[in-house]
Order: sequence, then C-alpha cells, then structure tokens
Amino acid sequence: MQDAVAIILRMSEKLIYVVEDHDVIRTGVVQYLELSGYRVKGFGTLEETRRAFQEEIPDMLIQDVMLPDGDGFSFVKDVRGENPRLPIIFMTARIDESDKIMGFELGCDDYVTKPFSPKELVLRVQALFRRVDEGGMAQKKGNVFLLGESELEIDESEHKIFLDGEELPLTAAEWRIMTYLTSNAPNLISRAQILEECFDYSFESYERVVDTHIKNIRAKLRKEAWIETVRGYGYRFAGKRKEG
Repeated sequence: MQDAVAIILRMSEKLIYVVEDHDVIRTGVVQYLELSGYRVKGFGTLEETRRAFQEEIPDMLIQDVMLPDGDGFSFVKDVRGENPRLPIIFMTARIDESDKIMGFELGCDDYVTKPFSPKELVLRVQALFRRVDEGGMAQKKGNVFLLGESELEIDESEHKIFLDGEELPLTAAEWRIMTYLTSNAPNLISRAQILEECFDYSFESYERVVDTHIKNIRAKLRKEAWIETVRGYGYRFAGKRKEG
C-alpha cells in the first residue's frame, strides 16, 4: 500500500507540457494525462509555450510539429539546446520517414503519429519517465573507460557522463544507449537489442532510430572510434575499462 502511494505521489510531482493547436486533441490528451496522475499544462501556440518555459521548466514536453506560429522541430531544437536532458515526445500527423529521422536527430525520445490511442500515449509517457528515473542500465559511480588519451567517466548516481572532465549534454535516450553499450562492453549489440532494452518497444521495427541516436552520441564524444559499427548488425563500445 505504501509503495502504491509513493508511486502516485511521484507521478503527481511530474509536470508535462502538451503543445497542440487542435483544441479537441489537446484537451483530450491533457485530461487523459491528468487522470493518470500527472500535472499537465496545454498550449496552442509556441509563443505561449516559450513564456511557460521562462516561468517553469516541465519534466516532459509533448510537442506537435505544425503550429500556427511556427515549426515544432525548430522549437524543440532551441529547447534541447538549453535543456539537454528534458524528455521530449513528438505528437504529430507527419508520418514520413524523413520527418521521423529529423525528430530523432533533434534529440526527441519518442515519436507518436496521429491518430493515436490516448492510452498508448500515457503508456509511453510512463515508460519514458520510468527510464529517466531509473537512469537507464545499472552503472556504479566512477566507471571509467579509456580510448587512446581520452577518458570517459559515467556517474550513474548523477545521471552524468564526462569526457576528459567535461560533462556531455546527453539526452535521456542517448544516456540509456550509452549506459547499455558500456555495461555490455566489449560485446557486440544489435540494433534490435538496443531498441528493446533502451526503449521498451520497437518503434515499429524502426531500427534507423538507433543509427540516428548513435550519430548524435558520436558527435558529442568527438571521436567515432568510441563506438564501433559492425555493418549489417549493430554496435560495440570500444573503450577499455580503467582498472583500479
């Protein structure tokens, strides 16, 4: 009973922004999330959302792409630059492969296409919060990996990764992938394994999502050699664990 109460209290502390210009959809999503125990604020324009961000940073952003006063992709790019760990879900009618790839390149954690089931959206929200709260795969504070002269430190307790002493601005999805790869190094990990272990679902078997996240991670690591590509299969973390 106490555990159930604790879970409800944690959920009630989570603030979600829903940005959607269609009144019926926005109202429905807001109400469904509120019934699931979250605090929720809905906005119909990007300008309203910008003002809200100045007053309070949410725990999650659910973002439409096509809005009357601008492009949701551009808005998320700006938000991600200032809030690298903010969980973000795109909720849009844009279903083309290029749009999905763009969304993940911008660092979103999930991409839900319309029409969708409100129940499915809530389940994805819950799954994303769970992964963020758990911090991805189990890692001990102070895990250090070496590659040439570079040193990578993973601090699970703070959800932070440092490259040569500099903190990397990883998104929630990138953090999960990195901790999964490093905790399984030097084993070869398939794209399907990454999707299943890091995202709880398969993105409709959309394995290019993994490639997009890996590309973003490599750019932040500044050396592609940290993550080895095994063509036609997946990836292997190439850093060597520092002993002692």
